Amino acid sequence: MGRIEFKGIYKSFGSNHVLRGVDLVVDPGMVFFIIGQSGAGKSVLVKHLVGLIRPDQGQIFLDDVEVTHLKEKEFYPVRKRCAMVFQNSTLFDSMTLQENVALPIRKHMGVDVAEANHRALEKLRLVGMQRYAERYPADFGDGMRKKVAIARALTLDPEYVIFDEPTTGIDPISAAMVDKLIRHLSDNLGVTSIVISHDLRSIFGIADRIAMLYKGQLVLDGTRDDFKNSPDPIVQQFIKGEPDGPMEV
Repeated sequence: MGRIEFKGIYKSFGSNHVLRGVDLVVDPGMVFFIIGQSGAGKSVLVKHLVGLIRPDQGQIFLDDVEVTHLKEKEFYPVRKRCAMVFQNSTLFDSMTLQENVALPIRKHMGVDVAEANHRALEKLRLVGMQRYAERYPADFGDGMRKKVAIARALTLDPEYVIFDEPTTGIDPISAAMVDKLIRHLSDNLGVTSIVISHDLRSIFGIADRIAMLYKGQLVLDGTRDDFKNSPDPIVQQFIKGEPDGPMEV
């Protein structure tokens, strides 16, 4: 398994310059956080990797193979290797948890219902939700549904999982459960996790490496200690959650 690399990524939406020349490397097997204020370009950056957004300028590499200008169908194998867990769990309320997880297995692997359900149960077991396989999403809170969404993202055995604000809007205990699961995926399954977040507890709890974006540019790329010890006033204002400082709201 190789690495992910963004080189000189620029992206604008009309007059809004979201990314302004971002260079970033994500090494394999780590929990890599991309942090910053809302609108800093965090989600926009990672969506380039799976072709949901195309850059105005720059290059994206996966295992040293450029994927920047792939056609839509050519992104299918990239998306199998790079799963995304969106902020909203997007489970189907009319389907059981097992059926929700089995759906992409049936769609992409061409197996029968029984085999898909068996594999789905294994993925639910990975996230500690197998006992609830026959129940429905409406029976659970946001944290538990998030775990099922992660199980579904794991169905095609991706090498990379992108988590978009995984702990936003859920209670602290559920958030800690999600953090523990993300850490487990990297430590025990070798999954490379890219986590988009502004949750300081998560950032300083499980990150191997952290990259901070501000106004579409990379401010700092380093370890938790690098951030805690950084003299940059923008970094310090963000990690301390202070209302006053150089960072514009």
